[in-house]
This record gives sequence, structure tokens and C-alpha cells, in this order.
Amino acid sequence: MTNSHEYSIDLRWTGNRGQGTEDYRGYGRDHVLSSRGKPPLLGSSDPVFRGDASRYNPEELFVGSLSACHMLWYLHLCADHGIVVEEYEDRAEGRLELAPDGGGRFTRVTLHPRVTLSRGDPGRAASLHDDAHAKCFLARSVNFPVEHLPRITVLPRNAPRVAPD
Repeated sequence: MTNSHEYSIDLRWTGNRGQGTEDYRGYGRDHVLSSRGKPPLLGSSDPVFRGDASRYNPEELFVGSLSACHMLWYLHLCADHGIVVEEYEDRAEGRLELAPDGGGRFTRVTLHPRVTLSRGDPGRAASLHDDAHAKCFLARSVNFPVEHLPRITVLPRNAPRVAPD
């Protein structure tokens, strides 16, 4: 028996300006992503593709999903290895290359995690990013490199612990 999980999300297009898709320039790219019990997420396309810059676009969500998956595995592994992470931030960047036919594909995503530790070996903390990458469900599912360039900071011994926001 296979251990598997199913995921679903509802998407509703909200960009009909009264004439549907009669004209390429005449409709909005706005949409709403939702899932039972969670707040809606407002989406559009990238402004380059006639979208609303104030809404998330699929490319940003894709890069963000890779970043979040990596972080969640990393925190798990640090906890398993006695490494205490006090702060974790990432600036994830993805490269999308367009094809002459209008399609395109991601060719790489680079994660830039900044991790603050209060306890544990910084060298081991750095190497756990490799393990997190190897375990991340999403990174294992894409056909391009997902790189990570971590920066590890260790709090001084007597420094106060970081308070959550």
C-alpha cells in the first residue's frame, strides 16, 4: 500500500469585465485561490503579462512554495539534531525563461536563507540545508536546479533569545 496524500485548492477567475475573453486586452487576470477554513489568496498574472502587481502571481507562489518547503524541512532537521534556530528568513529568486512560442519554463531557483542559531554546531547547521533540499517534496519534483546559499549567524552565549513577533 502506498502512503500518499491528496491536495486540492479552489480557483475562481474574477477578471471578467463584462465581455469575457472576447478580446485579449479586455479581460482581467484576477483570480482568487481558496481552501476550506483558510483566508483567500488574491492572484493575478505578472504585470508583464497584463496582470495586477498588487496580487500574487503564479510564478511568485511557485518560488515561494519551494522556499517554504525547504524551510520546513530545515527546521525539522535542526530540531532533530539539537540545533536551535531562533530566526529564519529567505529571499528566494527564480529565473523564468520565455520561449519564442510564448511558453516558458523555470531554469533555476536560488534560495538565500539567513538563519540565526542560539545553540548547535554552525557547520552542521549549514550542511543540514543539503539534507533539507534532498527531502523537500517540491524540490524533488521539479526538473531544474534549486540551489541554496545559506548564511548562518550564531547568537553570543549570553544574548537574549529572539522574541517572536
